[in-house]
Amino acid sequence: MSVLSARWRRLPAVRKVLVALLLLGATWWLFCLPGELFRAPQSTELLDREGNLLSASIAADGQWRFPAADSISPRLKTAVVAFEDRRFYRHWGVSPRAIIRALRQNIREGSIVEGGSTLTMQVARMARGNRARTLVQKFLEAAWATRLEWRFSKGEILDLWLNNAPFGGNAVGIEAATRRYYGRSPASLSWGEAATLAVLPNSPGLIHPGRDRGALRARRNALLDDLAELGNITSDEAELAKLEELPRAPRRLPRDAPHLLQRLQQASGPGRYRTSIDGRLQTAITSLAARHQERLAGNEIHNLAVMVSEVNTGNVIAYLGNAPGVAAVHSPDVDIIRAPRSPGSLLKPMLYGLSLQEGTILRDGLLADVPTSFQEFTPANFYQDFDGAVPASEALVRSLNIPFVYLLKEFGVPRFYNALKQYGFDQVNAGPDHYGLSLILGGGEITMEEIHTWFLGMARQQRYFYHRQGKYCPDDFLPPTLLSGIDRPNSLNLKELPGPIGAGAGHLMLEAMQSLERPDESGAARRFSAFRPIAWKTGTSFGFRDAWAVGCTPEYVVSVWTGNADGEGRPGLVGVRAAAPLLFGVFRMLQERNSTAPRWFEAPYDDLLEVAVCEKSGFLAGPDCPRKTSWQPANAERSAVCSHHQKIFTTPAGDQRVRADCSPGEYASQSWFILPGRQAYFYRKRHPEYQNLPPWHPACVSGKENPMQVIYPHQRGSISPSRGWDGEETPITFEVAHRNESATVYWHLNDEYLGSTRVFHTMAVEVGPGRHLLSLVDTQGNRLEKRFDVK
Repeated sequence: MSVLSARWRRLPAVRKVLVALLLLGATWWLFCLPGELFRAPQSTELLDREGNLLSASIAADGQWRFPAADSISPRLKTAVVAFEDRRFYRHWGVSPRAIIRALRQNIREGSIVEGGSTLTMQVARMARGNRARTLVQKFLEAAWATRLEWRFSKGEILDLWLNNAPFGGNAVGIEAATRRYYGRSPASLSWGEAATLAVLPNSPGLIHPGRDRGALRARRNALLDDLAELGNITSDEAELAKLEELPRAPRRLPRDAPHLLQRLQQASGPGRYRTSIDGRLQTAITSLAARHQERLAGNEIHNLAVMVSEVNTGNVIAYLGNAPGVAAVHSPDVDIIRAPRSPGSLLKPMLYGLSLQEGTILRDGLLADVPTSFQEFTPANFYQDFDGAVPASEALVRSLNIPFVYLLKEFGVPRFYNALKQYGFDQVNAGPDHYGLSLILGGGEITMEEIHTWFLGMARQQRYFYHRQGKYCPDDFLPPTLLSGIDRPNSLNLKELPGPIGAGAGHLMLEAMQSLERPDESGAARRFSAFRPIAWKTGTSFGFRDAWAVGCTPEYVVSVWTGNADGEGRPGLVGVRAAAPLLFGVFRMLQERNSTAPRWFEAPYDDLLEVAVCEKSGFLAGPDCPRKTSWQPANAERSAVCSHHQKIFTTPAGDQRVRADCSPGEYASQSWFILPGRQAYFYRKRHPEYQNLPPWHPACVSGKENPMQVIYPHQRGSISPSRGWDGEETPITFEVAHRNESATVYWHLNDEYLGSTRVFHTMAVEVGPGRHLLSLVDTQGNRLEKRFDVK
């Protein structure tokens, strides 16, 4: 160390300065390159699962600058090296021969016509922001180029050049260039295409709409001749390549999934996203949806959304967030798939399945369907009619509102709310008391993705129940995947116990929806019936603001929404008319695809129980019921036993009822199907075979139950007269049910006689405000009183 110090001290000052400068220069050279060479903003590129472009968004600086290409044609690399830097693989970043040649050429021409830059120096210049060409900049580019040669391989340097070079217009990088000029990735190019692209960065203005293409053709053909001369291609290949057409104006990039692109870009920033989308299906659905939206536009319905997933992979294969081509005034940028909307009746299948799972009902157990009010909430069926009593499965098929409000009241709003939260319905978040019974009729908000996820989870649970030896996978109910290569496992994280709905209840739920059909059904379901079965459900929100249709098979789940993004309601905006035709149109497309999926879900008999049920009521059979066997969920034995069949005693002719203590002689016994008064009144209108109880024998009149029941007014609180178009109050129509169709009922209001009725017991009366007493008497002397208040 002392020897070196002594030698350093003996050095002349000039040499010391030179050594110091040399060390500083070496240090600068060693660290001259930034950690990230190119920091320009990037475009976002959305690819389908095959790598084809679905959508793209321009970079923040207005350039089409895609992320580095995954694969670049070797022909293009050969053409670029031949045109830009033939000694590329032999120099170390700077080519003295090229610099000398450039100097001679520039002196001969009297201006700068050639720069002498190698490909590596051009990469350095692009990384430095393409600054003005001065001697200082040239020196810095040369220094950077030598450092680049130490840091990167030749192949990496060539890729850097290709991914950042300008290719005309606002296309930067080879990925943007091939997408814009040829409509595909740079992975596979012809020799003509490769030669055309190779000459563009040298004069990127050569490609311009309407400009003379002679210069571009001449340069391309000259390069093809050079490639033939260098032995890269044969002369015949060169001549054939010269016959290829030149690209004209840059192509419009596709916009087949703009809302998915926006979603991924917002979540993770610009970049390249290879999705699980089936590009051909996406394009086909976009076209189908555009035609459907044109029909809806006649009714001022401007927006729609479609989502399709594969059951086996859990992948989204079509994502249409809004109607294509909608005017800006109608909010085309809103991603309806993620927008909270009222579900209408879409949650009824879940309540049906939950109630089956808990044994609250059996699959065909009767539910009440009569006019009713729950404090301030007065539900009504879509067609303003009543069945009296209706099997639960039929209530689901016909989407009746009142039976499901009764069912939710019995099941419990808090329990239903908790199930929604467990299934990932995050938009329902205000607590069960906030929604009350209206929750089952669309009183809360959900997103399409949430209901789609639930249907997908139920379909996966059914499809793989036996493959998993009767176990359950909670991951089935995770949101469907959007990116390619993330197929959902079918056998991991298995549990013995199900979530809120088990396989047996879920299967019966889907079975009921498979037969779904409305009285005004457009025929779409019937046309589809020749194909695979489908479990589907529609929904219509209050005020005709949202129309839904969601369906599933063992292979696919499809969700459709139609409406206006701004929430404007339209008459006729109902699920079965506005959304269901598009749903079945999508399923018809899917049917044309090759499939190995089963035609329908295999019944999960390990979670089903064969029990005896009442033929009429659908409840567990009681001692007086006509019986049949039926497959029910495993918890069916918790359900109620039928109370609608009672053993009665009649005279031998069966025309009068008797009791043991008043029978005038011989009597017979028989089982009789009896519904409560209000239910019986409406049930009889749809079921002429329903028979009222026979009248009592005169000797048994005392002590019998009252055969009359008030249908309206039924509220416990006050009633308010309605008003007509002229603003005047209309009379209140009272309605009474009587088990004996031939009975005459005499009406009194506040002890004032109003008149009598027969068969149909209704009477319109003008009633003032205050408390009133309605009195009814029939020909048998039965009396019924009803007190009520009028506001």
